[in-house]
Amino acid sequence: MIIKAEVRRQRAKGRWIKVVLHSSVPLILCCALAVAASAQQFPVKPVRVINPAAPGGNSDIFFRILSPKMSEILGQSVIIDYRPGAGGTIGADMTAKSPPDGYTTALVAASFVINPSLIRKLPYDTVRDFTPLGLVVDVPSAVVIHPSLPVKTIKEFIALARSRPGQINFSSSGPGTVGHLTGELLNSTVGIKVVHIPYKGIAPGVIDLVAGHVQLSFPSIPVVIGHARSGRLRMIAQTGSARVPAAPEVPTVQESVPGFVVSSGFSLVGPAGIPRPIAERINGALAKALHDPANHKALVDGGANPVGNSIDEHAAYIKAEIVKWQKAAKAAGIQPGDP
Repeated sequence: MIIKAEVRRQRAKGRWIKVVLHSSVPLILCCALAVAASAQQFPVKPVRVINPAAPGGNSDIFFRILSPKMSEILGQSVIIDYRPGAGGTIGADMTAKSPPDGYTTALVAASFVINPSLIRKLPYDTVRDFTPLGLVVDVPSAVVIHPSLPVKTIKEFIALARSRPGQINFSSSGPGTVGHLTGELLNSTVGIKVVHIPYKGIAPGVIDLVAGHVQLSFPSIPVVIGHARSGRLRMIAQTGSARVPAAPEVPTVQESVPGFVVSSGFSLVGPAGIPRPIAERINGALAKALHDPANHKALVDGGANPVGNSIDEHAAYIKAEIVKWQKAAKAAGIQPGDP
């Protein structure tokens, strides 16, 4: 009796397993159809773009140029949400922990790929915890000084800084940002000592530079080109590999310091797990907004290089940039620290 009962239970289990395995096929199909339908309907409400920097910075400039066209393409408002601080990690962490439905994204600066080499314990994994949605622009940094410094070229500045070690301060949008690392790389490359003063965003750092509270900064060209044209600041060089159309008269640093090239990418990312059809929808809207003639001109005139690559290309870019900045930080003698 015991044996027969056990056989019946096993048979019953076998029939139950077969039913589940058989019924899983339409279940998977239903899920796939549901995702596809959701992608076709997306978005049905405004899309939030977290800005991990303070208002007035690079990300803000690019967002204001691109958001009207993206809103038009998506059929919903694309709104900005400022979450500055900790070199961009506060906003990035909020993005990583948001629902992966496409309604929360972030426009991150180069600090996003630099931070793994500068911060010992990030609250997220820069590759694993995000969905790449497209590289927005690639931008060289400006080398801008307060007009009170008696120099007009990068060579003259280097000579002055060597004569005043520790007496010239430079602002950045926080530890781990491209502006911070550029200053440290210049220190190690040419043998000077300019002192880093971090701010919660590049806009307040530039305000203090204009006021003369700091003497030097390395923001992206779009942030300071207006101040340079008005004479409030002096752009003595820029860190791209070639001169830019927005300021063709400004030489590159590498014209005086061979091999010194720094450019920073601004990326659109979302939390990991965004369904591919929804991610493709966002990526497509970004690419169309970047290739809009008026937007393209505004970005180029401001000193930025519009990109708009694919999701897979963007994923490869993020991984390569992390490796690049790790090598740069090591060359500058910078060890990862606490946030």
